[in-house]
Amino acid sequence: MSQQDIRSILQAVSDQKLSPEEAMTRLKLEPFQDLGYAKVDHHRELRQGVSEVIYGAGKTPEQIIGIAGAMRDRGQQTILITRIDQAAADRIAAVHPLRYYDQAKVGLIGEMPEPDGDGTIVVACGGTSDLPVAEEAAITAEALGNKVVRLYDVGVSGIHRLLANMEPIMTARCIVAVAGMEGALPSVIGGLADVPVIAVPTSVGYGASLGGVAALLSMLNSCASGVSVVNIDNGFGGGYLAHIINHLGKKA
Repeated sequence: MSQQDIRSILQAVSDQKLSPEEAMTRLKLEPFQDLGYAKVDHHRELRQGVSEVIYGAGKTPEQIIGIAGAMRDRGQQTILITRIDQAAADRIAAVHPLRYYDQAKVGLIGEMPEPDGDGTIVVACGGTSDLPVAEEAAITAEALGNKVVRLYDVGVSGIHRLLANMEPIMTARCIVAVAGMEGALPSVIGGLADVPVIAVPTSVGYGASLGGVAALLSMLNSCASGVSVVNIDNGFGGGYLAHIINHLGKKA
């Protein structure tokens, strides 16, 4: 049940089109649905402002199909599914209207919503190898209703590429900075921008990068104020947090 659903019920009571008892019955509809292999949280949008997102890794296509079906039956218009491969996407698309983003390994059931955030989210990444994580962040933010500007391959090894894009950096509402190797990009952006910077370390790099741990520690030790860090390769987490920041004004 979404916040809009609640408003509609309350308005119907106010207009005397629905009795308080009938409204109570609708509001008491089970907050989650037990499918046996999953408990689908139908009240998440009401509590948090964002409907449940399906984490696809480790789930079978049939399980994802069932979860998505339960969401659609309860009126969810846009369903985001992360970490699925092409084979799983093809099986899901045979049942639900799925659009698959191969680079990000993300599927979307329904249409991209119109942006309704406070401003623009910039997603920047250090190199082309970071694109899968950056795209996961960007598509997540777009699917949650945000305008996204992508600045790709602007790593510090050629810092003039980043400095040539100062206008979107200076006008962003928040910035997601994705980088592997030594993970320096968020610190540099954090020293230029006056908005929150969400650092996303990636597992890109040679042996001593330790699968992204080196980038993670660099970002955690950033000397730039206003930099926060999510987990290694967690593009979804970066995009989700950027969405929350970009909608704070709307919530107020």
